[in-house]
Amino acid sequence: MTTDHVWGNTGKREQEESRAWIELNIGHLKQNIESFQSMLPHGCKMMPAVKAEAYGHGAVPIARNLQSVGVTDFCVASVEEGVELRKEGISGKILVLSYTPRGAVYKLSDYNLIQTVVDKEYANMLMETGIKLKVHIGVDTGMHRLGVWWEDTEDILEIWEKENLTVCGVFSHLCVADSKRTEDMKFTRTQIDRFNQVIETLRRAGKKDFAVHLQSSYGILNYSQCNYDYVRPGIAMYGVLSKKGDWVDTEISLKPVLSLKSRIECIRDLKAGEGAGYGLDYTAERDSRLAVLSIGYADGIPRNLSKKAFVLCHGKKAKIVGRICMDQMLIDITDIKEALPDDEVVLIGKSNNTQIYAEQFAEWAGTITNEVLSRIGGRLERIVV
Repeated sequence: MTTDHVWGNTGKREQEESRAWIELNIGHLKQNIESFQSMLPHGCKMMPAVKAEAYGHGAVPIARNLQSVGVTDFCVASVEEGVELRKEGISGKILVLSYTPRGAVYKLSDYNLIQTVVDKEYANMLMETGIKLKVHIGVDTGMHRLGVWWEDTEDILEIWEKENLTVCGVFSHLCVADSKRTEDMKFTRTQIDRFNQVIETLRRAGKKDFAVHLQSSYGILNYSQCNYDYVRPGIAMYGVLSKKGDWVDTEISLKPVLSLKSRIECIRDLKAGEGAGYGLDYTAERDSRLAVLSIGYADGIPRNLSKKAFVLCHGKKAKIVGRICMDQMLIDITDIKEALPDDEVVLIGKSNNTQIYAEQFAEWAGTITNEVLSRIGGRLERIVV
């Protein structure tokens, strides 16, 4: 669920009505965009990734606000994500990065979306539909996920000649651009060299007027010397790295866009030795006060955060206790005397002078921020502040 805002508007009413919600600091998003733009070669444009609800932030409000500052083109993972943006009035180019099934190919044409050619066989399938399509050809430079193998330039040129496919772009993806290990940096340079060879071969064959792009977040941050038509910022555009301590070979100021908040539903007093939650998994070691929060794993909170993590209430740390439930979770507020029902609690973000970063939240869950944020539930309100 999203709210319809652009730069500078607030969502105070929506905050007051929500059991749990996401706050989007659009000022931070704007600053992050400006920081990236300052690094780009002249003429290079941004094609941000707003897939998976813009990494949990909300694809429509993020895209709408980006368009208000001149970012016109976007990447999505599926045709359905592209259709949603079009239905909400998002214009500009929209590239579908992944596979679209044969039965949904007509939507690409109907909604003016650009499809990635994931391999030669897929190009043949697209051709067989008889539907006129715009496509970008994916090139596999070593990740071995999607794309035509980089040495098979004859196959790439053959795709160019298919009557109902208009090739308007060629791209690849770097798979270890976030690593400063010597072998990984060498492999990334190999990928870049392979990609450049493909582009040179296509141009020598007389192909022109096609967009070229290679770098996503870490490709921009660590290999900014590359000079292509587009970059595809993802997780870093939202002011977050995939995990704590990731290598960033440039000075850039990035600020988190997303905060995740909930409310205290009610408060329970326990005597020492009493249990709480499913399986009575928590046992009070002293007389304790527990708060029930109105958020759970159906909202995207990893169940394995139980006993590992804390939240913020009135700027103070409150440990998560017991098993996280579908719609609720328990926190220990014994030492937070001022806590009351309906109070705001922060799971990711800032409370007074204390902050929980998405990278820390992901570390507790044993994963990366990309997964944690993109799994945040659709039933949460996205509120621009």
